[in-house]
Amino acid sequence: MAVTPVGNPYVESSDLVANYPGASEALAERIDIVGVNPFANAAARTAAIPSPTEGMMSSLNDTDSVQRYDGAAWKPVGGKVLQVVMGTHSTQETTNTGSYVDTGLTATITPSASGNKILVLVSQTGLYKTGGNAYLALQLLRDATSISEFEKIAGFTGTSTDNSVGGSGVSYLDSPNTTSATIYKTQFKRVSAVGSVITQHDGSMSTIILIEVAA
Repeated sequence: MAVTPVGNPYVESSDLVANYPGASEALAERIDIVGVNPFANAAARTAAIPSPTEGMMSSLNDTDSVQRYDGAAWKPVGGKVLQVVMGTHSTQETTNTGSYVDTGLTATITPSASGNKILVLVSQTGLYKTGGNAYLALQLLRDATSISEFEKIAGFTGTSTDNSVGGSGVSYLDSPNTTSATIYKTQFKRVSAVGSVITQHDGSMSTIILIEVAA
């Protein structure tokens, strides 16, 4: 059936009838391009839109994220926080070894896209050294990989005097390059040959915050 090109929208009813198929098709195509179409997950979107057009938008219910097709791939709409995860630990931990051990502070996040970044904010409290000339070091890990040794001399006095130094922390922008569950945690160790070092002394609360930022 021949379709009259859509022209002036202020037309007589007889013209609207003739133009209706073309107008409906044009409107549907425009909604597909600029509308935010909801899908259960990325697989459902691929099944529904096997050949997306640049500029198309979609929302994924499983990750609560909005994405735009850039002509080559679906990318999260940039410049915003996608999720925030927080972990706390207030149990006193003690070590007298020179090898790194867990402080007990940890949190897990599952990035919604592999290109997104994770901003890690750590506040490690209750740092204390007792006996000898001990002092402590702290590091931040992603899974089993150390990504920042952010404290090296906490509690140092140069003597055998006990010393409480309060806390230490780090702000670290990480690129995990994964959509799998990712664990961030801190570890500590004694530096020097004698004495013990402590985190969360007397029940001080340490915190770790993970913020996923769209690429």
